[in-house]
Amino acid sequence: MNTTTDQSYAASTSSPAYQAYWILHVGFTVAPILAGLDKFFHLLVNWDQYLPGLVANASPVPAHTLMLIVGVIEVVAGIGVWFKPKIFAYIVAVWLVVIIINLLLIPGYFDIALRDFGLFLAVLALARLSQQYAQT
Repeated sequence: MNTTTDQSYAASTSSPAYQAYWILHVGFTVAPILAGLDKFFHLLVNWDQYLPGLVANASPVPAHTLMLIVGVIEVVAGIGVWFKPKIFAYIVAVWLVVIIINLLLIPGYFDIALRDFGLFLAVLALARLSQQYAQT
């Protein structure tokens, strides 16, 4: 690399926007993977409680099995964000909207729906930042 290239790289990596991109990129890789894996182990929480009766009754598969499927989807989404954030950040955004709607169907979980709305906004920020900073 020449000096001009070195200086422009240093300037871009010290940019607050670039740093924000990496914080969100890593966060939205790790969090979905951990949450997805925990659907199998219930170390953080019993995830089955977040499935409203309306959804459980309408599902052709048992509630726990449905949550295991959700876990696999979340792991895949997290891996996808790592390799293709320009695409998978929007997929995670849609997934969060589904989760928010799901939580609004359960009385007493509105605070968690609000938190997930914050995550939705953050992953939209990642999607936008990915347009400039993602390599792929």
